[in-house]
Amino acid sequence: MSFRLLPGEIRTIGRATGAQFVLEAPLVSRVHCRLTCSGDGQLTVEDLGSTNGTSVDSARIDRAVALQSGQTLTVGRVEFEVLKAEGTS
Repeated sequence: MSFRLLPGEIRTIGRATGAQFVLEAPLVSRVHCRLTCSGDGQLTVEDLGSTNGTSVDSARIDRAVALQSGQTLTVGRVEFEVLKAEGTS
């Protein structure tokens, strides 16, 4: 599974239909975390009080700023690799 965020977009990941990216998987909360892509392409992830947590590179986080290509974002047990388009920070 993959998804794209454009500069200036804010999206949520979760099991609920109200999340922009619906992820029907065990250990994923209804609205699990928020991804924000700033105008200059900087990616931030914020856990939204999920039961099972959000991690970046295996470290549980409340908020992580400036994620880089190659880092791993884990939502419940689902892992995503961060890939940034060329020309973004």
